[in-house]
Amino acid sequence: MTTTVVASGDYTLEVDTGAPVQGFRLDDPVRGILDGTTYVLDGLTDFADITPYTLNISIDRGRQRTADQFGAGTMTVTLNDTAAGGVFNPFANDGPYYDPTNELPGIAPMRLIRLKRESQYLFIGRIVDFDYNFDISGQDTVTLACADDLYLLAQTPVDALSTSKELSGARIEAILDLPEVDYPTGAARNIATGTVEIGGGGDYNVELGVTPIQYFELINQAEQGRIFITNDGVLTFEERIGATLSGSVADFHDDGTNLPYRGLDIDFGADQVINRVVINALNNKTATAENLSSQADYFIQTLVIDGSLLDTQGDIDDLADYLLQPEPEARFTRVEVGFEQLTDGQRDTVAAIDIGDTITIEKSFLNGGVITNLAQELAVEGISHYINYATGHTVQLYTSQTTIVFELILDDPTYGTLDALNVLG
Repeated sequence: MTTTVVASGDYTLEVDTGAPVQGFRLDDPVRGILDGTTYVLDGLTDFADITPYTLNISIDRGRQRTADQFGAGTMTVTLNDTAAGGVFNPFANDGPYYDPTNELPGIAPMRLIRLKRESQYLFIGRIVDFDYNFDISGQDTVTLACADDLYLLAQTPVDALSTSKELSGARIEAILDLPEVDYPTGAARNIATGTVEIGGGGDYNVELGVTPIQYFELINQAEQGRIFITNDGVLTFEERIGATLSGSVADFHDDGTNLPYRGLDIDFGADQVINRVVINALNNKTATAENLSSQADYFIQTLVIDGSLLDTQGDIDDLADYLLQPEPEARFTRVEVGFEQLTDGQRDTVAAIDIGDTITIEKSFLNGGVITNLAQELAVEGISHYINYATGHTVQLYTSQTTIVFELILDDPTYGTLDALNVLG
């Protein structure tokens, strides 16, 4: 069953109860009616639809700045248990979600949960905390704290592991394949090859008790890519952030064209500046990159990485150069969109945006008495959804700098020119 959120679309929130819901129960005055269509022998589905009792939902995935590490995506759900007739109470053993075989409440920690708008998933994860509030006003509520599967990778310590030199993507695959991790294969993961070589043996071996997510943070510190769970539940590793062949999936404008937005942040501060970078690898190789003119203008602002997993001197040198940011750059860092501003088709477009996508943001402003339009093509680093079933759906997108390049087309007057923005596909 879907539930319509005002000016936003149809939403479905489902929880895996661990047992068939609406199952037949012998001698029960309600569930035990023979030839009934509501309570049947096999139940109808392991997933219970709890959408009609949902008050609000908030989702946070990804990161706000490229200097931040990726953590587990989270979703918080508030349910009205009074409207549901008390069935979410963990002590209620006669509700439609209760598992009488195992004597367990159906909606409980570590159960799968998924939120979908129309046909587009916005979040797939697990319940990690269940907070019940008995309110004196008579409206009892349940708050579900949920996390995607990066949460599981943060809870599972690995055994000691001997390693050999390999690319960053191969090292991630090796960790995921460990028996104690046993992460699903196939469509459940999308791991890029990687662009840097991770060292092996000696100090590069994985220590007992390290969790996969702790180790992945070290790998991504060397790669400077992205590791996250997509909106439809796929563990994804992307290579070093830089130029991309991917065009904009959504164009946000404030002039009445394309996708309207209602909030925009601009970051332009000295704290962006990094004019000295020191990388110290586990094999005692080191590299220092610095920009002297930036140091004269902004003082020395240093980033130091100790214990890098990088192996080759070339990769260590490249990382030091990559992390230099000698000048602050004004950039649109966050755009906020209200679904009530959008058409149905535009809502579908915004709902499908995911981490790593490219978007365009355009802002009109007064410049010397003349209206100027400034457009920036940016990468999506983080996404927040705020859904109130009575007031609507708001999305916030957090961005990073990117450069779109185009595949070289022989003899084309624009794309056939050899330059930095036309590349071999």
